[in-house]
Amino acid sequence: MAKYNLSPTMLNLFLECPRCFWLHMNQNIRRPRSIFPSLPGGMDVVLKAYFDRYRLKNQLPPEIAGKVLGSLFPSISILEKWRSWFDTDLRYEVQSLGATLSGALDDCLIEKDCYIPLDFKTRGMDFKEDPTKYYQVQLDCYCLILEASGYKTKGISYLVYLWPTEVIEGGLIKFNVEVIKVKTNIKAAKKVFKEAAELLQLGIPEANPDCQYCNYHEQRMTRNI
Repeated sequence: MAKYNLSPTMLNLFLECPRCFWLHMNQNIRRPRSIFPSLPGGMDVVLKAYFDRYRLKNQLPPEIAGKVLGSLFPSISILEKWRSWFDTDLRYEVQSLGATLSGALDDCLIEKDCYIPLDFKTRGMDFKEDPTKYYQVQLDCYCLILEASGYKTKGISYLVYLWPTEVIEGGLIKFNVEVIKVKTNIKAAKKVFKEAAELLQLGIPEANPDCQYCNYHEQRMTRNI
């Protein structure tokens, strides 16, 4: 049986298009990638450093104080491992499926003996619709891998949304910050993981008529026959 290492991103791809997911995992045929802007990555780095400064003072940053439960996870050294795709020891494995799920957390809160994932999201503008639908699977998976690694969760997580609102003299940019509490569902994460892992052990799925990527691949394969 083949072995697979899955991530929340890959599970979202599975839900969007099983064929693209299968091609990515089994044949290393990936969707074309557009140029990814470096600003969100830079924001991610400075936000983590900012939160770490408050972590050392055993305080919550004022942007989230009073809006979240608990306190920041105290150990920077452990959190640095959890933030890394390569070093993290947070994972959920089902040997009978030949698959493992892992993910990289941005941050984590502790409320009594429970662990609460916290994820940063930077946008160009205010959101016009419920943002949780884009990140529900990701946050469900974070709680699953925490639980599977021995860290009790609380059935919730937080999204910290930031978007620019004003440029201030001196090159400073003011951001609006909104904290969104999201209920998580570990059973739902297990279900998606199981379905995705089982699919990978089968033959290639049919092309998705609504997916331009796998249909383009199908057309190329047909022309080459």
